[in-house]
Amino acid sequence: MKRNLTIGIFLLIAFALWTVLIMFVDVQAVGVNGSKVGFATFNAWFHQLTGVHWTLYTVTDWLGLVPLAVCLCFGCLGLCQLIKRRSLFKVDADILLLGGYYILAIFGYLFFEMVPINYRPALINGFLEASYPSSTTLLVLSVMPTLLFQINRRSHNKIIKNVVIGFVLLFSAFMVIGRLISGVHWATDIIGSVLLSFGLFKLYQSAVTATDMRNKNGVQ
Repeated sequence: MKRNLTIGIFLLIAFALWTVLIMFVDVQAVGVNGSKVGFATFNAWFHQLTGVHWTLYTVTDWLGLVPLAVCLCFGCLGLCQLIKRRSLFKVDADILLLGGYYILAIFGYLFFEMVPINYRPALINGFLEASYPSSTTLLVLSVMPTLLFQINRRSHNKIIKNVVIGFVLLFSAFMVIGRLISGVHWATDIIGSVLLSFGLFKLYQSAVTATDMRNKNGVQ
C-alpha cells in the first residue's frame, strides 16, 4: 500500500512540475497561428520528424471508445451489485473506488480543457484545440490498467488473465505510440498524460489495498 501511495504521489508531483516547466521553459510561438508552446525546440523538432498522419489520428480517436466501453462494463457491474444487494454500501469497495477514480480522471481532463496550457500543433476541423495533456492518452492509461487490475482480482482463469494482459499491453502501447506519432499532439503532451494517469492509478491501487487490509482486519 505504502509503495503504491508513494509512487502515486511522486508521479503526481512530477506531473505538476512538468506542467510548470512547460509553461516557462523555452516557450516559443512555434505552433499553429503563432500559438506558444514550452520546450519549443524539442517539440518542434519532434513534430517535424513525425509530421501529421490523419488516418492514424482518426483510428486512435475511434479506438478511444474501447476504454469507454471498459468504464461502462464496470459501471454495469456496480449497478447490478447495487440492485441485487439493495445498498450502495454493499457494492464491492474496489468498484466504488473505481467509480471515484474515473471521476477524478475526468475532472483532470475537464480542468485542462478549461485552463489550456498549450494548443495542438495542427488544426482539428479548422479549430485550434487545447492539447495538454493528451486526453486520449489519459483515457487509455487511466482505464486500461484498471481492467488488468480487476481481472487479476476477480478471475482465477490463467488463460483469461494472459489474454487480457496481452490485449491491455498491446492496445495501450499502440494507442500511446499512435497518438505520439500522429502529429496532433506535442511530445510533451503525451509525457504529461503518462505521468498523470499512472499517478492516479497508483493512488487507486493504494486505496484498494488499504480497503482490503481494513476489511481483513475487521473480519479477524
